[in-house]
Amino acid sequence: MAVAERYAVKESEAHWQQVWAERACFRATEDPERPKYYVLEMFPYPSGRIHMGHLRNYTMGDLVARYRRARGHMVLHPMGWDAFGLPAENAAIQRGVHPATWTRENIAAMRDQFKPMGLSIDWTREIATCEPEYYRHEQKMFLDFLKAGLAYRTETWVNWDPVEHTVLANEQVIDGKGWRSGAPVERRKLAQWSFRITRYAEDLLQAIQDLDRWPDKVRAMQTNWIGRSEGARVRWDLADRDDALEVFTTRPDTLYGASFCAISPNHPLAAELARDNPDLAAFIAECARLGTSEEAIETAEKRGFDTGLRAVHPLDPSWTVPVHVANFVLMEYGTGAIFGCPAHDQRDFDFARKYDLPILAVVAPRDTDPVAFAADLTAGTEAFVGDGVAINSRFLDGLGVADAKRAVIERLESLGKGEGTVQYRLRDWGVSRQRYWGCPIPVIHCPSCGIVPVPEDQLPVTLPEDVTFDAPGNPLDRHPTWAHVDCPTCGTAARRETDTFDTFVESSWYFARFCAPHSDTVAFDRAAVDYWLPVDQYIGGVEHAVLHLLYSRFFMRALRDCGYLAGAEPFAGLFTQGMVTHETYQAADGSWLEPAEVERTDDGGARRLSDGAPVTVGRSEKMSKSRRNTVDPERILDTYGADAARLFIVSDNPPDGDMEWSDAGLEGAWRYVNRIWRLVAAPPVPLPPAGTPVPVADLDAPTLGLYRRAHKTIAGVTEDLERFRFNTAVARIRELTNALGDLKADAPGAAAVARFCVETAVRLLNPMVPHLTESCWQALGGSTILAESDWPQADPAHLVDDTVTLAVQVNGKLRGNVSLPRDCPKAEAEAAALAVDNVRAHTEGKTIRKVVVVPNRIVNIVVG
Repeated sequence: MAVAERYAVKESEAHWQQVWAERACFRATEDPERPKYYVLEMFPYPSGRIHMGHLRNYTMGDLVARYRRARGHMVLHPMGWDAFGLPAENAAIQRGVHPATWTRENIAAMRDQFKPMGLSIDWTREIATCEPEYYRHEQKMFLDFLKAGLAYRTETWVNWDPVEHTVLANEQVIDGKGWRSGAPVERRKLAQWSFRITRYAEDLLQAIQDLDRWPDKVRAMQTNWIGRSEGARVRWDLADRDDALEVFTTRPDTLYGASFCAISPNHPLAAELARDNPDLAAFIAECARLGTSEEAIETAEKRGFDTGLRAVHPLDPSWTVPVHVANFVLMEYGTGAIFGCPAHDQRDFDFARKYDLPILAVVAPRDTDPVAFAADLTAGTEAFVGDGVAINSRFLDGLGVADAKRAVIERLESLGKGEGTVQYRLRDWGVSRQRYWGCPIPVIHCPSCGIVPVPEDQLPVTLPEDVTFDAPGNPLDRHPTWAHVDCPTCGTAARRETDTFDTFVESSWYFARFCAPHSDTVAFDRAAVDYWLPVDQYIGGVEHAVLHLLYSRFFMRALRDCGYLAGAEPFAGLFTQGMVTHETYQAADGSWLEPAEVERTDDGGARRLSDGAPVTVGRSEKMSKSRRNTVDPERILDTYGADAARLFIVSDNPPDGDMEWSDAGLEGAWRYVNRIWRLVAAPPVPLPPAGTPVPVADLDAPTLGLYRRAHKTIAGVTEDLERFRFNTAVARIRELTNALGDLKADAPGAAAVARFCVETAVRLLNPMVPHLTESCWQALGGSTILAESDWPQADPAHLVDDTVTLAVQVNGKLRGNVSLPRDCPKAEAEAAALAVDNVRAHTEGKTIRKVVVVPNRIVNIVVG
């Protein structure tokens, strides 16, 4: 077997990528006779450059796809682009280029960067969400959601950037300012389109428990985001008025500890009172600058405005409390009104301290003096939020919290002052965005007919190309003709909706479109989505654990209810990979340096390559442009090849943990790639022809042990890949190739065993380093390519050793070990144990009272 001793990495990788493409190895088709497996990485935004996170994410997904294909599955592994969004508009403003041009050029560039990785992707299914052939179906979905009551338009409070003239999501508000403009964000009431995700709140919550292949932390995050709360709606009549405040509370048991009520600055009552109270109006305007996110509310100083109104306690008509407008009460949660029990809520406690309101303890720990406890709490700085028993609460005294809740709800219901209810933290999804580069919302505003859906035969509503970005705000509002249309119903001059969809809408159903991306008349070919969905393995960052995943789960249910498909859950399995990190480097002037500008010194320090100036080495952090600690994947692929990078990625850390990128680690992976090639090009034993059987009966013990190790490696690696233990799988293969060095070339059957071990290592490594292993397999005389070959199978007969090592104890203390045939007779085990030198030393001259043999594990000798 004449094989070049040097592994030609660039030639090999280019060759095999061409072979796979020519043979359409990764083309996915529906085959009812084979099990399917749909593996999907969260699709990227086309920024124009791939980064190390992409390299890690797609390497892991590709490993899974190749492994499942070898296990006999029909695999769907597609690629697409999450192509709408504000970065393209930023580019249009900064570079004077059209967002469509910028986006499409970036897609082409990133496609060219991805392909050298050797990913087993079905590129015939590629989609981009900014193309009309994609978003026309999204517009049809919206119209169907509208008919089903799942989409609606209403006025709601939003984060408004006064410079960008657009709504911002809570996540885009940083320290109360717009993430792009830096302008203080305002709360503004706008007419917005929303999806009624709350209709499915309980279903979304209950189904989480069945997502047993999702990380526990993600399931917990979704559970908390949905936020199911059992409590009560309580009516607080307003003194000297005919109306009342309706308050939702999860702690009705603390009603006797109430010292105030508070309403949101956006509550209708606050607006009514502010009309005749300039000071209150000014306070509400100040609150509007706080933003809408819970984080902004919670971290801001708790402030209130006493309205002068009094609310009547629902359980005692003689008891009234002041009503404040408070900046920490959100209109979107509950009813927009609360009652404050300072002793048992820290936020209320801080508010009461600030405004000198009573702090009344009504729950105390069990077995505590209630009087002393109440006195200490009132004098302290922290509320008591733990479990306990009711105190100072009249008919509730002595009841535990749960019993007290039930009792007070019964009393409220009997008095007509409230009722038990369930509340969710989840809010409906506002999908309107005041920007150009997004999917147009297909409705028309008619002065006579109101809101009119665009007729389906007029879809898609496409974006105009001739827009300008020379002024703030949405270019669609300024376009001279695009928004001006006739009403489809009455023919009157009307106006298109100029808001576009939140980009989360496109990413909430793209995984289903991949099932049949070229279907023109309908969004989904029903047979295709029924075959492929749900996604068997979804891979991506934990930063999408809530919104994207929750929105996708909502979309599946909405599409099901509108007749598009059958399932409810989009992703059967979810894996969240860790971050890629790197050391940080700073020059003497504090500026950050890229790793390519720095070299490490022998003393553990670092210097700048350009002038030798000393460099401060900082901790390893997530790769980011701000710290400049990024590594260019293209440089890595060009220098070392895809396989070395892939091997380092899957072997260095558990895939769900953070991975520190280092030149030393990459060099180690490169050395192992070449070592595998040398096992084929210059094996430790001349290898016999392919198909040579292993003469198991003729093998001596060491050679048989190596043969069995190969079968154990197959079994172990298979289990590791099933459980996403990629680094452990690579370690097992390394142990096998290391063990080949101990093979005695002149032992009977050694050559056949060597070939079996080399073939096994090559086949098991194929999902990790596909180009190298294809070249090795060809050099070994393989009759097929590994991309079209089955996974190796372990022989169960060789997974169990003929001999076992037993621990030998004397009076319970380990004194030695002994190797014996598996399941040997008890007498033989006793004799062998007593013959161990160290055992004899501890039993000599003593009476052996008993010998206990645990088969294949332990021999314990009891002496007196």
